[in-house]
Amino acid sequence: MLESTYFKLQFPEEGHLKQWLSERDGEIRIGQNVLFRNKSEQWKERKFHVLGVKEDIGPRLNGGKGGSDRAFDAFIARFLGVQSNQFLTGASICIHGFIETSEEIEVLSNMLVDDLDYLLAAWVKEVVDAGGIPIVIGGGHNNAYPIIKGVSESKQRAISVVNMDPHADTRVMEGRHSGNPFSYAFEYNFLGHYSVIGLHESYNNQFILDQLKQMNAFFTFYESWLEKPFKFQADIDKVYDSHFQNLMGVELDMDSIAFMPSSAFTPSGITVDQARIYIRKMASLEKVCYLHLPEAAPKTETDEIIVGKTLAYLVTDFVKEYQKHHV
Repeated sequence: MLESTYFKLQFPEEGHLKQWLSERDGEIRIGQNVLFRNKSEQWKERKFHVLGVKEDIGPRLNGGKGGSDRAFDAFIARFLGVQSNQFLTGASICIHGFIETSEEIEVLSNMLVDDLDYLLAAWVKEVVDAGGIPIVIGGGHNNAYPIIKGVSESKQRAISVVNMDPHADTRVMEGRHSGNPFSYAFEYNFLGHYSVIGLHESYNNQFILDQLKQMNAFFTFYESWLEKPFKFQADIDKVYDSHFQNLMGVELDMDSIAFMPSSAFTPSGITVDQARIYIRKMASLEKVCYLHLPEAAPKTETDEIIVGKTLAYLVTDFVKEYQKHHV
């Protein structure tokens, strides 16, 4: 089992399966066809590898709200309860479990995020080395850095990344948190080209905007979509056309969706359907190499339904579209 000083990767156990799986006579759910990782090497035969991250340390260190540690629990049963049919059977998916703290955390520190970086990067590299595509659910956007690092180290080259996000997350390298994963990835040459679309003009400081220019990043603003709605699709198409043959990671910060329970809640943002359009388009990229859906932070039962079903839609969209274009 993969472990670091403060975190561990928990494989699914019988108790988890009882909570996650539901059956109904006359129906087959994808949870009945997915593989749940254990100590065997059979998991390497699957293409898509789902991992939850139960932490909110990165967002809290960045001045955001807690709760991103609860996103995976809201997601997993709803995802596994999706119908297995001609569109998606679940046979290509492995559920690896989740990363959680191995002991109670009393004091927040950037050192904890560094420790999580080590564990998550090791897991991502292991999956990519086996020819798989990591799908990481929950936790803060701090986890973009170890995901990019793990893919880059496996492929032995820098990768491109596209991010739908109100915030560029290129803050100063002052210690690891959810506001600077792309700064670190670029500085250490794991990130070759960064595209971030749908930024909110009033929620990115001047250092961040200058940093994007220094990185030669492609970036667009949500306000332009308000003025000219067709630019939403045009921006997605531009990223797609520019990176069709690049090794490309896909990020969607759940903060970008209006009224989504998240670490940086916003009443102004894209719809769930627009998020699905973005994910479906990027899943058809020739060399898409991972999917990361961070920052959802459900607190109430209603929040859990919204977060869980939205994440389930986004992951099923990604897998279905990838399989449609990569056969």
